[in-house]
Amino acid sequence: MTTFRDYLLMHIVVVAWGLTAVLGKLIEMPAVDVTIWRTGVSTLVFALLAQLHGGLRVERGRAWRFAAVGAVLGVHWVLFFLSARLSTASVCLAAMPTGMLWASLIEPLIDGTRRWRPLELVVGLVMVGAVWIIYQVEFSYWLGFTVAISAALLAAIFATMSKQIVSTHHWNVIGCYQMAGAFGASLLCRPFLEKGIVPALPGAWEALWLAILTLVCTVAAYAGFMKALRAMSVFSMNVIYNLEPVYGIILAALVFGRSEFMSPGFYLGAGIIIASVVMLPWLRKMIEKREA
Repeated sequence: MTTFRDYLLMHIVVVAWGLTAVLGKLIEMPAVDVTIWRTGVSTLVFALLAQLHGGLRVERGRAWRFAAVGAVLGVHWVLFFLSARLSTASVCLAAMPTGMLWASLIEPLIDGTRRWRPLELVVGLVMVGAVWIIYQVEFSYWLGFTVAISAALLAAIFATMSKQIVSTHHWNVIGCYQMAGAFGASLLCRPFLEKGIVPALPGAWEALWLAILTLVCTVAAYAGFMKALRAMSVFSMNVIYNLEPVYGIILAALVFGRSEFMSPGFYLGAGIIIASVVMLPWLRKMIEKREA
């Protein structure tokens, strides 16, 4: 049975995910270098955990598949942190819920057992209108917002592809190979965004923020998510997950103050997006009950 502790754990995980945009702005090194350090250290931690739980032995073809899915995640993180640098943490986080729209469109193409649902398409149109409002009222951040929407698209692709492999091995093993793929992808991205392939060395404070980003927002959050998933329904988990931009925008305002304050039109558009993704699971459940 799902307990209060399970719900609390999932909320803590979502808060940790919402903290990533804040940490991405606190770390002053290039966005791609943040991803390189994050994925590189996470790979080592997941490898250590996997060795403690039976090893990393996986078929070669499946290992490459895990790494390929991880590469999508790596590019997503590069774009995510780049968006926070080009705009603000709030603008970056406001675009992330559009991943649900992308997932609704992409999943039927990857998973042939699922079809496009009219409700999701209608909610998607509402979200498009909200995105248009944000572009209109915060035009100075149009580039950062566009990059963030691209990051949300890659996040949807990653989630859809991960769904196909999540039950094949222990999460430690999958996490290790995915982080290795993300590490390789971020290294390949570096020459296109910065000079050379060697990432910059972090300073003392940057090392601390990177440690929190890696150990808390990546490894611990991944482990907490998998633990909560065993006890919670996907419906309940999606409702909590969709609160990520709310937590993230609040954290950004607390850390950065007035620099994160946007116009009323931005909060209107962001509110419509967040309300859409929070209400979608409830509306879907009501329709399924009516059909049953």
